[in-house]
Amino acid sequence: EPLLWELLKGAHNQAELNLCTSTAMVEELRTHGIDRVDLWQRGVDTEMFVPELASPEMRSRLSQNHPDSPLLLYVGRLGAEKEIEAIKPVLEAIPDARLALVGDGPHRQTLEQYFAGTPTNFVGYLKGQELASAYASADAFIFPSRTETLGLVLLEAMAAGTPVVAARSGGIPDIVTDGVNGYLFDPADEEGALTATERLFANPKERENLRQNARREAERWGWAAATNQLRGYYRSVIFAQSMASAA
Repeated sequence: EPLLWELLKGAHNQAELNLCTSTAMVEELRTHGIDRVDLWQRGVDTEMFVPELASPEMRSRLSQNHPDSPLLLYVGRLGAEKEIEAIKPVLEAIPDARLALVGDGPHRQTLEQYFAGTPTNFVGYLKGQELASAYASADAFIFPSRTETLGLVLLEAMAAGTPVVAARSGGIPDIVTDGVNGYLFDPADEEGALTATERLFANPKERENLRQNARREAERWGWAAATNQLRGYYRSVIFAQSMASAA
């Protein structure tokens, strides 16, 4: 690993600017001696993912015809690194809760065995308006991964007005502010996800505030803002180069 970082440092330090999509990665690169590092915020399609796409039909589909039950949602790759198993205690502790797992991956068969006997729906892949409707139709988006550097699915859920419960790790705190637009939990706390989710369902009025704040936060991360930020970085690099040439 030290040799790998030396190789990366040699390559990256030839660049005028190195952009990362989370503060966690910015700090990681700087720690390993990579210079001229800055943050490029990720973008989310705030026109595709909207709260208005919530639908009774999608809610019934996700909950396997139990639309009045609390509906927990996970969207993403079904890989071991996503730590989806951590959702099971939450599902079992919330009365009448249902879980919908949207996506696929190499860990699916193991997860199907692990969640056997629980009200878990392995939905498979969704895309486009169906995916946007799935986000908007859930009560909470649960994301237990401790290794997430990007967190795009979190932004999609928030754009759809869905409160997020996520681990305080990686790039996630860049997006989610605990108690404002979602709930964060300590990934070292075995009951952290459960406590945060119970907190979410305990206060419907606060949950509605979270929904509205989540959407507002996502609007700050739209593609227009991300593109404008990137243009600004290009301009600063070009200006620095032109000044160096003039000197």
